[in-house]
Amino acid sequence: MTESERPTGSAPESAQSFEAAYVAGRPPWDIDRPQPAFRELADQGRVVGRVLDVGCGTGEHALMAAALGLEATGVDTAGTAIATAQRKAGERALQARFLVWDALDLAGLGERFDTVLDCGLFHVFDDAARARFVDALHASLVAGGAYYLLCFSDQEPGDWGPRRIRQEEIRASFGEGWRVEAIEPARLEVTLDPGSVHAWRASIRRG
Repeated sequence: MTESERPTGSAPESAQSFEAAYVAGRPPWDIDRPQPAFRELADQGRVVGRVLDVGCGTGEHALMAAALGLEATGVDTAGTAIATAQRKAGERALQARFLVWDALDLAGLGERFDTVLDCGLFHVFDDAARARFVDALHASLVAGGAYYLLCFSDQEPGDWGPRRIRQEEIRASFGEGWRVEAIEPARLEVTLDPGSVHAWRASIRRG
């Protein structure tokens, strides 16, 4: 599967496509380490409390949080990716919980988190699913909790890969009940040449 075939669309369609990508091998977005843009947040002490890695893939950001001694949960619709994340946790002797779960039904977990990390999930949703996702995030964050988003940027040339996201789209998606603290240019690393793409790292806080 190439990066240009990365799934987009509604949750059921994306779930099947993502599972197929992991069954077929290592997808281009699975770099087997935390994204530097999120590692920087952790080093700055901004990843705190109960942490949710939403669309966690093989779990690197939940495992990063667990290594900091934080209570970490990762959710993804791809069972193959979750199984790999669980194996990594065992191999690294880290306590992290991984669940096969729909990101549009975070409220169904019945839990609240202090920090939510999202690497590459927001940009795969169509407009309707995106609105549902934002509602799901609001239901799963504590008041004042932080949502950190790393997504494909409209600064990336060409038309390969998932949909490009404009800063204005992020701000429009997180209106009432949210505070967008910063949207910064970043890089999202991939396994394909040239090794990374233009991204936005957004810091958004629940009201």
